[in-house]
Amino acid sequence: MNTVSDIFGFNKNFSLSCTSPKQNTATSLWFILQKDTIFLSGNGEQYNVPCAALPPVTHQPSTYSRCVGIYEDINCMVLEVEEDPENDGLTPFSLREAHTHIGTDLWTIAGRASQILRWRRDHQFCGRCGTGMTEEHHESLRKCPKCGFFTYPRISPAVIMSIVKGDKILLGRSPRFPAGMYSVLAGFVEPGETLEEAVAREVKEETNIEITDIHYIASQPWPFPHSLMVGFTARYAGGTIKVDNDELEDAAWFSATELPRLPTPISIARKLIDLHFKNIAG
Repeated sequence: MNTVSDIFGFNKNFSLSCTSPKQNTATSLWFILQKDTIFLSGNGEQYNVPCAALPPVTHQPSTYSRCVGIYEDINCMVLEVEEDPENDGLTPFSLREAHTHIGTDLWTIAGRASQILRWRRDHQFCGRCGTGMTEEHHESLRKCPKCGFFTYPRISPAVIMSIVKGDKILLGRSPRFPAGMYSVLAGFVEPGETLEEAVAREVKEETNIEITDIHYIASQPWPFPHSLMVGFTARYAGGTIKVDNDELEDAAWFSATELPRLPTPISIARKLIDLHFKNIAG
């Protein structure tokens, strides 16, 4: 059986730790972000994450910067800006669009940078006593100087699953999707339940389908806004599709010859769909 268990790993060396940022590196990679927008350098034909010794933003103040990792011995710096740095020759892209230009490795680091910024914005003050939080730069930690409460960047585990029946796969359509797009089912894990229990519950709640043979396939960090997508596959065990209209507009079984519009190839959703039909083809 083909798998995708290694598909989301880094192709080159990346360290999450910034305990000891490289002090003698001539350049850094600058992940310049404004919420879910990233600014890339380029000439209209090719775009890249800016690589420079100093922040490549000179025409407006930045609000925050820190190291988020080391990639191939180059410091990876996130830089948050208040306004579009268009006068610095940088072009805005959504995080999803950026993958086409910068590839999976740098896109994954950009996602990490985005989540670091969101964590900082959401935890400026202590949730216990209201005091302003301080930040440790040798690790991803914000701490209250008054009561000692601390937080790490939020990660929300979610299960995503391909449910198969013979050569067909179960796909659903959320009202939030682009026109005509269907995907595998997904949902967040509830407190106190295992990942496998979450898979079975979500499928039952959303489509009324019973499943069996639940198997882990792969996981993917998904920075929209801070999910960890844990991918599974399972087989149909019984039931007739009855859609929960609070979650889905439609759900149906699809064969390889009748597929609708599918999610972007960078997503684990698409990898699970492609994996099923690759296994069917042998």
